[in-house]
Amino acid sequence: MDAIDDIRVAYRTCPLCEATCGLELTMRGDEVVRIRGDRDDVFSGGFICPKGTTLGKLDTDPDRVRTPRIKRDGEFVEATWDEAFAEIDRRFEAVVAEHGRHAVAVYLGNPSAHSLSAQLYGGVFIKALGTPNVFSASTVDQMPKQVSAGLMFGTALSIPVPDLDRTSYLLVLGANPYESNGSLMTAPDAPGRLSAIRERGGRVVVVDPRRTKTAEAADEHVAVRPGTDALLLFGLVSALFEADLVDVDRYGELLEGLDDVRAVAASFPPDAVAPVCGVEAATIRRLARELATAPSAAVYGRIGTTTTEFGTVASWLVDVVNVLTGNLDRPGGAMFTKAVAGSANSRGTPGTGRGIRLGRRASRVRGAPEVFGEFPAAALAEEIETPGDGQVRALFTIAGNPVLSTPNGGRLDAALNALDLMVCVDVYVNETTRHADVILPANRILTRAHYDIALYQLAIRNVANYTPPTIPLAPGELDESEILLRLAAIAGGQGADADPAALDDLVALDLATKAAGALGTAPEALLESVSVDGRRGPARLIDLMVRSGPYGGVTLDALLDAPHGIDMGPLEPRLPEVLRTPSGRIELAPPAIVADVARLRERLIAAEPDELVLVGRRDLRSNNSWMHNVEVLVKGRPRCTLHVHPADAERLGLVDGGSAKVASRVGVLEAPVEVTDAIARGVVSLPHGWGHDLPGVALSVAGRHAGVNTNLLTDEDVLDPLSGTSRLNGIPVSVTPG
Repeated sequence: MDAIDDIRVAYRTCPLCEATCGLELTMRGDEVVRIRGDRDDVFSGGFICPKGTTLGKLDTDPDRVRTPRIKRDGEFVEATWDEAFAEIDRRFEAVVAEHGRHAVAVYLGNPSAHSLSAQLYGGVFIKALGTPNVFSASTVDQMPKQVSAGLMFGTALSIPVPDLDRTSYLLVLGANPYESNGSLMTAPDAPGRLSAIRERGGRVVVVDPRRTKTAEAADEHVAVRPGTDALLLFGLVSALFEADLVDVDRYGELLEGLDDVRAVAASFPPDAVAPVCGVEAATIRRLARELATAPSAAVYGRIGTTTTEFGTVASWLVDVVNVLTGNLDRPGGAMFTKAVAGSANSRGTPGTGRGIRLGRRASRVRGAPEVFGEFPAAALAEEIETPGDGQVRALFTIAGNPVLSTPNGGRLDAALNALDLMVCVDVYVNETTRHADVILPANRILTRAHYDIALYQLAIRNVANYTPPTIPLAPGELDESEILLRLAAIAGGQGADADPAALDDLVALDLATKAAGALGTAPEALLESVSVDGRRGPARLIDLMVRSGPYGGVTLDALLDAPHGIDMGPLEPRLPEVLRTPSGRIELAPPAIVADVARLRERLIAAEPDELVLVGRRDLRSNNSWMHNVEVLVKGRPRCTLHVHPADAERLGLVDGGSAKVASRVGVLEAPVEVTDAIARGVVSLPHGWGHDLPGVALSVAGRHAGVNTNLLTDEDVLDPLSGTSRLNGIPVSVTPG
């Protein structure tokens, strides 16, 4: 076959962020020749960001781990899969025999949410481990929003998303979708969708201490004091009551707790919160009036609101404002997705449920409450360090780099050396996996099937798109699903030689049993219908999920026949059927959140004028800590710089291009200075995910662009107590010339 005949086109959903953009890949055999946006994709319509063009480069990265590695005498050596699993089995069995399963922990990194196999089989592995010590990137990211949504609406993913394509007013707090591509809001081409709001006569307002690209493109930028979003939102709530702008008649008896919200908001009038949050009282009142009188409006808060000391209160207040202005569950407002593969808010009895339970157990050392089965990531180091019954002695990580992504990374970095066993499912020897005893490499992106189970539950349009593998597995390469199943077999006591296919059959039968009721068929018959032509693994499970989802009639074959996706249409009102609270109502004033308002009232006081606080920032070409080894994404001007306002630079003796020492309660680092008026006075900013200069890290490109680890400055003792989420924004720091 000559070269021109060998050319083919394949379509994939990009798995690198929450936007789920469709990609068109031109392939020559197994080689990627070109990647561009899929213009026929029903959701993204051809949009692509710089990261999406790099799938081929990620798969062919020479630094990528391709075969299992076992550490011998302090050095990694290549091993076979059987040798690696045997090593894990032997050492895991020894840890459990001596210390019990409470001595084992697992950490799930952010890429797990973008991996179909991790979504489907990660829980199987965790259940087999039988440990309470589960940690993830959720508690350095979005957990407050899941807690507030769960308490208000009944499930962790009943998160209202802005109806971007129909809204006439969007208030954005602590989010930068021009560079993040959207988050907890699956919306490909977020920049285009935001621009379209303005083009049709609407208005976009961005609240952020930085003049981000999103803020630059908006109608108005409101510079808020970091960490005070909850105060600003309370000011909006108070202003709505004050001006008699509350409009909740459309909810009727579905609304519970309106008077409680009115009472608690009385302590936060605009005039009282303005000096603390740095936004004038008149501006707060105007924004409240604009939200209430717009034809349709939505408030959207993201990581700048969740990764603060009051993240759950702020997340709650976002939806309180959406409710009070009558914009919850209406076109153009904040709406609930109905995912094709189903979710907790589309199963069971519509309009009622068990709600959520938090704090069913507490962490061993600090007594932090469990949240959705997890302990705070900030507590991982202390659980390894602190002697006693239940001390963590074995750690499994899946696609995670907590040394860079969790608080006081230096402490965790040191603690990992004390483990008896560390196993990492990862594709790089990075800042965390360099400590591993065994590294199990996940398969290349283009060899994976893909379906965004989690992200389609937060999409601004009801869509579905399944991607089969673009190229076959290479000899000796295992699919991540098989890796996780073999680990689950080891954790469950079946040993390293257990048949992963047999365990996969049990997983599929369990899912078929749950799905059979919705379809009115026998589990065995349903399982047989999705196992045609030997279909198994992730494909079989997705088939079961979409068949038993809320739309009915959707099958994996239908998805395979629609490589550009299936569009189920715009979001539709779902109240009251979406609710899964025990009362069957919107719980506008959950007691746990209302109780935490006292902490906000007492502890959040105006900062001293000369106090500096640190915030993070995103970059379109970066994705947390794991895409800095792609030359095309890191070349050019340095991105890991300390942003400082000109007035602060002059006061502190800092110069553009010079260096500065930044110190917090827990750490100190030195970073290059970038003086810019795009950041508010009294605020400095560093991006997260950098710091690739540690010994033993095998990232040749990232090492040349190492940057600094901002989480050396993050205080592991400061958490949002309701969600266990760390304060990554609004950290008090001192800055001096380097």
